Amino acid sequence: MIGQLFIFIFCLLYLLHTHGSGIFFVIASVSYSQTMDDEYEKFIRRMNPPRVVIDNESCKNATVIQVDSANKHGILLEVVQVLTDLNLIITKAYICSDGGWFMDVFKVTDQDGNKITDEGVLDYIQKSLGPDSCFASSMRRSVGVVPGMDHTSIELIGSDRPGLLSEVSAVLTHLKCNVVNAEVWTHNTRAAAVMQVTDKETGAAITDPERLAMIKQLLCNVLKGSNKSREAKTVVSHGVTHTERRLHQMMFADRDYERTGHETLNERERPNVNVVNWCDKDYSVVTIRCKDRPKLLFDIICTLTDMQYVVFHGNVDAEGPEAHQEYCVRHVDGSSVKSDAERQRVIQCLEAAIERRVSEGLKLELCTTDRVGLLSDVTRIFRENSLTVTRAEVSTRAGKASNTFYVSDASGYPIDGKIIDSIRQTIGQTILRVKGCPEELNQTPQESPTRFLFGGLFKSRSFVNFGLVRSYS
Repeated sequence: MIGQLFIFIFCLLYLLHTHGSGIFFVIASVSYSQTMDDEYEKFIRRMNPPRVVIDNESCKNATVIQVDSANKHGILLEVVQVLTDLNLIITKAYICSDGGWFMDVFKVTDQDGNKITDEGVLDYIQKSLGPDSCFASSMRRSVGVVPGMDHTSIELIGSDRPGLLSEVSAVLTHLKCNVVNAEVWTHNTRAAAVMQVTDKETGAAITDPERLAMIKQLLCNVLKGSNKSREAKTVVSHGVTHTERRLHQMMFADRDYERTGHETLNERERPNVNVVNWCDKDYSVVTIRCKDRPKLLFDIICTLTDMQYVVFHGNVDAEGPEAHQEYCVRHVDGSSVKSDAERQRVIQCLEAAIERRVSEGLKLELCTTDRVGLLSDVTRIFRENSLTVTRAEVSTRAGKASNTFYVSDASGYPIDGKIIDSIRQTIGQTILRVKGCPEELNQTPQESPTRFLFGGLFKSRSFVNFGLVRSYS
């Protein structure tokens, strides 16, 4: 108690020193609590500046990054997010945040398994996590949000179905919107997307309220389709949101973790997640074993943070094909998992976080000059050939479109290799490439009445059915 009073007095003296008599106006204002929180955080940060040590000598095959700073809820996610956004592979991690101090060690490599030697990347890590980092207080309470006005952000969530991305992108093209960036996830019969669009004519964000209302209405109609049992949502806003973090939040709020009769993974492929209470220490111990993949640590820490759990200790080992992660956690209220229902919910939510980004289907990469309607045209060709998009990443840099699609056969069959060849000839052999090992391809497909029926259904699907826009087929 004495220690807390001591800190409070110093914080108050600091406020008086930096703001002078203005502090009394702040105290009297409506924003008193938030201002005090911000200034207290700045004070603690100044008294205990974060320290980042990057070591390329002690480990033979990885760069070691150590981060020490004053502890607060969400700081682990901030650090992991910075490393993940640089596309670094975290092979090992040791986490300790018991008490008021946060101490983490990460072993990282680049995508090719090499140490990080790029001075620009190393300098960015130091500036983003070290004493010179300048996370705004509002950002630190909402990880990954950066204000900006160069585009309009559209968030979509609804029931998944074949051809959905084609329908959404065609509506946006009809409304003279250019999709400059987008990410689409599907999981457990649900689909979520964050799309950044600009006006076709001006190349700027769309701000007209009536036009935004029309965009929301038509996209919501597409998302609803014929499924009236599950809610569909469309949100339009300005600024830049950390897309992957936002997708996790959207699907978590949509309760995509609740299992249905249509399981996407069999029991052998499902991640092994377990939660037990360590009564002596008042921790809940979360253990995870699953196939390793990029950004796995971010997805797990993101979900634990959104569920209001604090990681006090952790150990991550992902040097082999399988990842093993173990965390000692408590809820923000200081309690361990209280019931079996809560334990099952934690397990289901972590399983969903792992599965959302699992790359199901054949990976196709498209690289070409960007133009309005490009996404609509490409996804229409997929739809007309009975392919459904299970995940997509769309980005535009300096007038170049770089898109990644994971596609599967809409009727559940292995993809016919001849269909892929035909699609590549239509779009361009050098523009659309098959990446990785094409295990999904079936060079000698066997036709069936069911396959023919579904193929014809998806080819004939049109926006005329929704009463929205003219047919694009």
